[in-house]
Amino acid sequence: MLDFKPIKQPRVSEEVFKQLKGAVLSSEFKAGDKLPPERELAEQFQVSRIAIREAIRSLENSGFVEIRQGATGGAYVTDLTFEQLAGACLDLFLANKISIHELHQVRILMEPEVARLATLNATPESKQRLREAFEAECPPVATVKEDVALGTKVHFILAEMCGNRFLEAIVNSVIKLNANIIEELNPDPPNSIHPPGMHGPLVEAVLSGDPEAAAEVMRNHAIAFYDNLNRLEKEYRERKDLEIADARSDN
Repeated sequence: MLDFKPIKQPRVSEEVFKQLKGAVLSSEFKAGDKLPPERELAEQFQVSRIAIREAIRSLENSGFVEIRQGATGGAYVTDLTFEQLAGACLDLFLANKISIHELHQVRILMEPEVARLATLNATPESKQRLREAFEAECPPVATVKEDVALGTKVHFILAEMCGNRFLEAIVNSVIKLNANIIEELNPDPPNSIHPPGMHGPLVEAVLSGDPEAAAEVMRNHAIAFYDNLNRLEKEYRERKDLEIADARSDN
């Protein structure tokens, strides 16, 4: 049994949240583990089940657990990723508090260095994975979601190859935000923003073992992608403005 401390403070649910969060961060609860039932936690913490329920809800909102229903339901510890950050950033984008230009600035600062480090740290196995991810981009796809999944894989592999886990996490978050934005903008046809073969020069540069060339190609790739995304965003904003104008005229 874990050694949780009894709670005697006024805002008990916050203290329960902190202790449970600490147990997750220290790997006492690992990804996939199910938290003890509310009744058991309430006894250990010596608080009400309502306080436990509020604490678990805070854990869910923070991305530390997911709530599952059914016979085997309960609060399960998640594998911590930057999904929450990417989702929050998407909300900021939709609220016009993050611009495509600002997102582009972050990518052009980080991704050339990721490509350079990935080239330096490349192994035969990672090169093969990169090659296969690029080749998989070519078949026609039916949906934007499918196209985004194929088009981002090269970036995720390069981020992993770079050898810096913090840089990998940040880049993955930015790429996921890009993916969320593209799905929201819903280009037609789906691959119009990222045509098949667009990653070709980048993959070739990494596989050739030239880190400086890979960094420069990545920079050019980011610029070309930004131009496409900027165009798509403009079309999206214009479409939304028309929808708002039509709604007002109907009223």
